[in-house]
This record gives sequence, structure tokens and C-alpha cells, in this order.
Amino acid sequence: MFSRLLIVAATFLAPLAQAQGVTAAQWKEGTHYFLVEPAVPSESDTGKIEVTEVFSYGCPACNFFNPTMMKLKKSLPPNAVMTYVPASFNANEDWPMFQRAYLTAQTLGIAEKSHEAMFDAVWKPHAPLAIMNADGRTLKNPLPSIEDAAKFYAQYGIKAEDFVGTANSFAINAKMKRADAFLKATLTDSTPTLVVGGKYRFTPGSAGGEDKVLPLAQYLIQLAASGK
Repeated sequence: MFSRLLIVAATFLAPLAQAQGVTAAQWKEGTHYFLVEPAVPSESDTGKIEVTEVFSYGCPACNFFNPTMMKLKKSLPPNAVMTYVPASFNANEDWPMFQRAYLTAQTLGIAEKSHEAMFDAVWKPHAPLAIMNADGRTLKNPLPSIEDAAKFYAQYGIKAEDFVGTANSFAINAKMKRADAFLKATLTDSTPTLVVGGKYRFTPGSAGGEDKVLPLAQYLIQLAASGK
């Protein structure tokens, strides 16, 4: 009886092991993902592996990619958590303002509930924070201000004047510098970019397409958990 159980177990486990081997073999460091050296330590105390998206609300590619990010967030194992770092390196398209707005919303505890709506507020037709004119080719002048963003966030229970006051505080300026430092430390120069466990960096392009983002992220989570 025991030998039969072993045979049955081997029958089921062998294909699983082979599948895991194929999964690991398809990802190559330096091609699909890149090592971050030295690794960037986590600032949270959750003890979980952080899957961090470097993004901007002003980035059209991030807007298109956001549904994939939502799927990834829902698929994370219990030992992982999603985090976000807003980029500021494209000043011509209002990214520093959006960075300030996100970090302010995060500080005020409304970033998570407003995240998807903020993309809509920038990219949907007649959006209140649109950076593009109706022709879809030219930028608005002036671009949306932090005061404009504050009016959007007011729907989440934060008075516009309180939002602006927090946005212009020393604490938010410091958070913006830390966000910029994260990009520099991880050698991130495009958005969207994902950083797993502060150790591994990849983009949808390096992964081989958006459909490869979830499996690669899961693989890198396992890699980070193993301590490799």
C-alpha cells in the first residue's frame, strides 16, 4: 500500500517539478530582469517582500499598464505586498507635481483608495487633471497644479487647503527626495518599472510582454524569499 502511495505521489509531483524547472529556466538575469546591487532596504516593518511599481500618473504607459498592476496586486502571495514609488524625471509632463500629489495622498491615508481614479482623472476624456489637449498631441499650458490635484482629492474627505498645506510641507519634500533616491539606487530610468524585494528590477518589455509580468514577478518573489 505504501509503495503504491509513493508511485502515485511521484506521478503527480514529477510533472510539477518539471513545470517549476521550466518556469525558472525561462527567466534569465540580465535579459528578463536585472540585479540591483546593492539591494535597496525596505522602509516598512511588515517583513513582507515588496513588489514596487515605479510609475507616474502623467505616464501614458503606466495608465495602460495599470489593469495588469491590479491583477498582480490581487495575485500576490501572503508574503508579498504591493508598494508604489512615483517618478519625477519627466518635468515637461508634470511628473514632479504628480509625485508630490501621490506622496501627499499617501501621507493622508487616501492614496490606495484614489489610485485608479487618479489615472482616470488624468487620461479619460474631459478629465479634470488632463495634461493633454483635446487633440491628444499637445500638452496643456498651464499644466495641472497641486491646487488642481487638491480639488480632486477633496472627494476623499480632505479639504483642499489641508491637502495643499501638507503637499508643500518639509515632510513631503523629504519623501520626494527619497523617491528620487530609490530610482537612482535601482537604476530605474523608465516607467512602468517593477522592483521586487529591492533586489530585482524589470519592465514589461524586458519580461517579454505584459502577459509575462505576473509569472516573472511570482518567480522573483520566490527568489527573494529564498535569500538568493
